[in-house]
Amino acid sequence: MSDFSNTEDIHSEIIYSAVSKLSLFSFLSEDEFKIVSVFLKLLKIKKDDAVFKEGDTGADLFIHFSGTLSAYRAQADGTMRWLFDVKQGDFFGEMSIIAHEPRSATIKAVSHCLVITLSGEEFYQIISEHPVIGFKILKAISVVQNRWLDQTSKSYSDLMRWGETARRRAITDEMTGLHNRLFLEESIKERFSNPSMSLRVMSLLMMDLDKIHAINESYGSKAGDLIIKAAADMIIKCVRPGDIAARLSGDEFAVLLNDTDKTDAIKIAERIRKNIENKKVEAPEPASADSGPEGRNLPRTVFLSTRTSIGIAISPVHAKSKEDLEEKADLALRKAKELGRNRVEVYTFNKTVN
Repeated sequence: MSDFSNTEDIHSEIIYSAVSKLSLFSFLSEDEFKIVSVFLKLLKIKKDDAVFKEGDTGADLFIHFSGTLSAYRAQADGTMRWLFDVKQGDFFGEMSIIAHEPRSATIKAVSHCLVITLSGEEFYQIISEHPVIGFKILKAISVVQNRWLDQTSKSYSDLMRWGETARRRAITDEMTGLHNRLFLEESIKERFSNPSMSLRVMSLLMMDLDKIHAINESYGSKAGDLIIKAAADMIIKCVRPGDIAARLSGDEFAVLLNDTDKTDAIKIAERIRKNIENKKVEAPEPASADSGPEGRNLPRTVFLSTRTSIGIAISPVHAKSKEDLEEKADLALRKAKELGRNRVEVYTFNKTVN
């Protein structure tokens, strides 16, 4: 790699190809790496210069690309003690992103080096805007045997806990614990962009809770939130490992069913519909306007329930793109509402039939 030392463009063909194969990006597809590469910068480090020094602040992650780098720590008498050599392809500095701590060692160039950099701000931007990609990078961090953490006595378990927390926040709807819209859409996009996966059957369920707004108006938004959470629990109980259940917004949900044809998709959708219909949710009853002091001091509860309408579209039968699959599932959902709600409809090209 030392032949590239005069090059600063991360997107030159040779460097781009080499960087894409580094361990930090090993779980990414070609299209996913293209997204990440926009955030990467190539930094020249001259011999005897430091990438960073012990005690420095900063929130950049680094990847050793070429040349020779070594880690040093200051001794009580001011001398620098060699700790270890950083291998080409190793990443380091991620603990300053995680814990916002000063650098715990000095990383110095023993020869002219090239280092790939990713800022902490852009790291979190990737996690936020592309949660599937963020999850894969976090996965790579968690499974790589990181020399930096080992040699500086940092806790690897801290990294694991942080990675899991960051992953969950990036892909999870906080209220319900389901996946969020962005993760669902990225997952669908990933399947269509993978030639082998795009040919496999998958079904998308789109669903709305029926007349949730009436519950909000009669019993308050807290009661509506309880209904939404209960519906999410019922959805979770009905899906299988590998399926992706997501809350899109408000009372809108979706489920991506992998390797699932029309027959099985209907079975799962009906199970979800029936479980939500039969679920009774205990909620506080709002005090009436004319209730006296004693009435206000006596908490009362009501048992509420809701129903759901579900639309189904199937790939590749109905759609061959993410947008088309979502549109067809939404059309089927609209038909379910038009036919009286609390029902399951499957999209067809001419009309939707139950």
